[in-house]
Amino acid sequence: MSKTIILGITAGIAAYKSCGIIRAFVKAGHSVECILTKNAEHFITPLSLQTLSNNQVHRSMFDKKQNFDITHISLAKKADVILIAPASADIIAKLACGIADDLLTATVLASKAKIIICPAMNSAMYEHKATIKNMQTLIEYGYKIVEAQEGELACKDFGKGRLASIDKIVQEALL
Repeated sequence: MSKTIILGITAGIAAYKSCGIIRAFVKAGHSVECILTKNAEHFITPLSLQTLSNNQVHRSMFDKKQNFDITHISLAKKADVILIAPASADIIAKLACGIADDLLTATVLASKAKIIICPAMNSAMYEHKATIKNMQTLIEYGYKIVEAQEGELACKDFGKGRLASIDKIVQEALL
C-alpha cells in the first residue's frame, strides 16, 4: 500500500542524504513531500528535492501558493509518516518543548501520523544531557528515534552522531 511521507529536512551536512531517502521511497511507490527548514537551505536546494520527489517543496507557513489551505494542517492530515532526517539538536529540542514556530514543527504538532526522528549532529551535541533528555521526551510522546551511527563526522571528529543509513531509515518508516 502506498504511503504519503512528509520528509522534514533540517540544517546539517547530512541533509544531502535526503536525496537518497526520497529516491528509495519513490522507487518503492510512495509519495514524498518535503519540508525544508530555513537553515537547511544552506545545505541542499529545494530544486533537488522537488525534482526527486516530483512534489512542491514546502518551506514556510506563509509561502505564496495557488490553493488556500492551511499548509501545516493539510500536510499533517495527509501524512502517513512524518520523518525528520536529518534531525538537528535544535529541532529535537523544539519538538520536546512543544514549540511550533515554523512549518515543520507546526506540522508535527498538528499530526496524528507516525513520527520518526533521525538525529545527525556532532557527537558532543548528540551526547549532551539536554539532547539525551529531549530525545527521551520524544520517545515518551510516542515518536520513534532512529539512533545515529558512530563514525567520522563532517568536522573530522570521531563519535556517535552520523545519520543512520538510508536503508535503516526507510525500513523504520515503512514498518
